[in-house]
Amino acid sequence: MGKRGSVVVVAAGLVLALGGCGGGTDEKAGASDGSSATPAPARAPSPELVEWVGDLCASAVALKELRADSTAQLKEIRDPDAEIFAQARALGHLSETLTVVETEQSDLEELGPSGVPAADRLLGAWRKKVKDVVRELRSMYPDLGGEDAVDGAANVDRHVQTLTPPRPDLPGLTKQDPRLAAAYQRAEQCAPGWKPPKGEPSAPPASAEPTGPLPEAADGRNTAACSDGACEILVTSTADVTANGLNVDITVGNSVTFQTPDTIMNLGGQGGVAQFGDTLKVTVVAQNEQGAVLRFARP
Repeated sequence: MGKRGSVVVVAAGLVLALGGCGGGTDEKAGASDGSSATPAPARAPSPELVEWVGDLCASAVALKELRADSTAQLKEIRDPDAEIFAQARALGHLSETLTVVETEQSDLEELGPSGVPAADRLLGAWRKKVKDVVRELRSMYPDLGGEDAVDGAANVDRHVQTLTPPRPDLPGLTKQDPRLAAAYQRAEQCAPGWKPPKGEPSAPPASAEPTGPLPEAADGRNTAACSDGACEILVTSTADVTANGLNVDITVGNSVTFQTPDTIMNLGGQGGVAQFGDTLKVTVVAQNEQGAVLRFARP
């Protein structure tokens, strides 16, 4: 897959095969010229297998971090002191989580056969788990906005926590197959404590910091001005806007969440752009703890 980071192949001495050494007669053990037989060395894993194993480890790391991040976000959403932003955070949690899981689904689908049947069965089990969670998270889009924020976020987290390694996992399989064991030892991504290189985050970055004082919105709070698809409005909490024939539910908290019948997007800070096909584009002109100024336009 490549984008996981370079695969490091560690130079190592060849592992001597132990089978067939000892227990036989000198006649069988020795060569015809009288020299003693030397066990054949085990074949080093191919670079392709090392890369395959490394990519699978990278996905496992990304999903492990996602489980921890989801737990932390749910705790924040449950914080009574942040209740006013709970709905926006819950929608943002769903959007960000789905982005990560869909990315890992794509990465796992890109992995071809490893050549090791047990490893390929593990890949199939991972693919099924991730596919099931993507389906569940997508199904939450129409309804999460109407749910209690904490319940919605808890449902997201419940699905995320199912993304644990199938059994037997990759470390377990290495005990059964010398090829996998050798590849696992050489793959950088399988080393304890490995993290994706900078510039290749395993999860979306946090929302940008809110801007300073809000500028005056050209159309104030008048959402009706957006009906033709061109307006600039202030949203301080929630708003239901119909622009150029598209209905958009907007929630402003620590970030700005846009939800249509088919899409959900979460943006933070100045300059973020939500584009809905050829129908509508919304730019976050400015955002702070008081709300957000949003500019609507037709692409």
